[in-house]
Amino acid sequence: MSHHAPRTSWTAARRQVLAGGGAVLALALATACGPVEEAGQKSPSAPAAQQGAKSDAPKKDEPKKDEAKKVAIKGDGTVQVGKDAQPGTYRTTGNAASRCYWERLKDTKGEMDSIIANDNVTGSSYVTLAAGEYFKSSGCKGWEAVPKDATGTPKAEIAGDGGMLRVGSDIAPGTYKSEGRAKGSSNCYWERTKDAEHGLDSIAANDNPTGSAIVTIDADDAYFKSSGCADWKKS
Repeated sequence: MSHHAPRTSWTAARRQVLAGGGAVLALALATACGPVEEAGQKSPSAPAAQQGAKSDAPKKDEPKKDEAKKVAIKGDGTVQVGKDAQPGTYRTTGNAASRCYWERLKDTKGEMDSIIANDNVTGSSYVTLAAGEYFKSSGCKGWEAVPKDATGTPKAEIAGDGGMLRVGSDIAPGTYKSEGRAKGSSNCYWERTKDAEHGLDSIAANDNPTGSAIVTIDADDAYFKSSGCADWKKS
């Protein structure tokens, strides 16, 4: 296996097809009402304390409190799992291409051998973190904790460059078709995965289709990942 530069994702290595085996390796106001005025009657002035009170309503550019609570790990920085963040699965969404990069680390020596897994993210991604390891994130949107029993409204049409989606909550199981490489993209890549640990054993199957593509996502699959492809539609 060739050596990688420190910030190179395993994605490139994942896209090498092994001869013989046929397997492809890979690497988100309450409004107070005043007294009703009768005709010709002025409403009494509010007490001075009320006049000077600040509104609890969030400002236009501020996130709502419930939205702010979702972010468990910031998009930039390194945390120790078990101390700064709880073990479990986390999700980031809405990332622009080539800006979000993350690493799972066994130590903080900064060496290549320190990296357990890593990836460059476009769109969304999931990652499962274990106690005792470290997690480094750069240029990503905030990471929110994902409950094991998380539910959602699975879609039957997904963006071909949307990143990693959870089967059963983000995307429905079934057979999907894509025209292949998206316009302006140099490569189309898809991956069916068993978990969000991002190791070689996590991959159920993957491919780099050169033309139109068809893939069946099984109900037992945990996630489906797509990058550089035209949109997928359930057939």
